[in-house]
Amino acid sequence: MTIYRRLFIALFSFALCLLAGRAALAARAYAIVDSQTGFVLDQQEPKQKRQVGSLTKVAMAMVVLDWSEKKAGDLNQLAVIPPEAFTGTGENLIGFQPGDNITLRDLLYAALVQSDNIAAYTLANRVGEALQSIVPASGNATPVGIFVGQMNVLAKTLRMDRTHFVNPHGIDDNERSLPYSTATDLARLTRYALNKAAFRFYVSQKERQISFNRGGKKHGYMLRNTNELLGTNGVDGVKTGRTARAGDCLILSANRESQIVKEGPKTAVIPRHLIIVLLGSTNRFTEGAQLLARGWQLHDQWAAGGRMVDPNKTL
Repeated sequence: MTIYRRLFIALFSFALCLLAGRAALAARAYAIVDSQTGFVLDQQEPKQKRQVGSLTKVAMAMVVLDWSEKKAGDLNQLAVIPPEAFTGTGENLIGFQPGDNITLRDLLYAALVQSDNIAAYTLANRVGEALQSIVPASGNATPVGIFVGQMNVLAKTLRMDRTHFVNPHGIDDNERSLPYSTATDLARLTRYALNKAAFRFYVSQKERQISFNRGGKKHGYMLRNTNELLGTNGVDGVKTGRTARAGDCLILSANRESQIVKEGPKTAVIPRHLIIVLLGSTNRFTEGAQLLARGWQLHDQWAAGGRMVDPNKTL
């Protein structure tokens, strides 16, 4: 058997495996992306507008972190949890009460690690108050409204052209206009977020102790990450999401050891880092693991072929 025939059989078998894997997926939409270049290795319905649940909190966190970085906002400052934070935000697993005092930093941990909606609302309210004197807004805009406006400005800046946020947490019932995004848009957002070391640290925490003050007494709570794949197969983040409309949603970030490429006297160190966005699943962790395995297969094949980047398939 010639080397060309063996190569053809290997590639054909690989393609059949990929097609079989794709047929087994129930997810409505997904994207597998090389984080370094933005090259899309595989996708399904990547531009389909869908509700994305708590994946919204990635954009929320980036508005907070950008404000902290660019406007010298102090994440150690205290915020007061307002009564409005408990309206339409679902379960109160941490046990917050109106009037509790907590740092913005611990609120970020609560929102990103345990996906707490009350924490996300409180962050939007407090940072929105700080943005009132900076950001042009209509006279009747609330602090949370101003903050969500900045989430949409960020989306526009990142060319997330098929995304619209209506709140900081992603709850999609009792909203006059539905929020939506796409697998491609969320991959763009995640690439941006992962460029910040602070964000990478927040979403990499399996557990995190936070504290808040109530009536002069300190209370502690141990957060536990909602991402069941964190710490397995190189997964180091990012976020889960779920609502009745959105189904199971998941963003994964995964690393492998960098590739060392020698060309004559020069040595190149090439990172290997994937982003997986999965929307409308019925079993996000099983399907997320399947997409991750497929992603590394495709990444290896792409790297072996010289890492050619098609501008039409690049974020």
